[in-house]
Amino acid sequence: MDIQILGVAVDIETRRKKQQALMVKLVERRVRSRAKQLYQTRGEVEGHALQDWVQAETEVLENTVVAPLYRRLHSESQGSEQVETSDLALQDSSACETSA
Repeated sequence: MDIQILGVAVDIETRRKKQQALMVKLVERRVRSRAKQLYQTRGEVEGHALQDWVQAETEVLENTVVAPLYRRLHSESQGSEQVETSDLALQDSSACETSA
């Protein structure tokens, strides 16, 4: 019986994570669409992609109730990417030391 309860808890956690990931993807899709509109409005002039993205993200997040979730998950993913990058840098430096 304990194993079944553990399985249900894992299933609920897995479902929650999948739902959160889906919500983030939906917000990103709306941001991407708005950024494309801004690009087209500007006359498809290159060199403003970051500005368009930031403006689109700001506009979309102002009008959605999932903004706090998006920001939290986005910052968590940025944090994990930074950890992975620093781990890779440590691995590269240790490889250099052992090969020298």
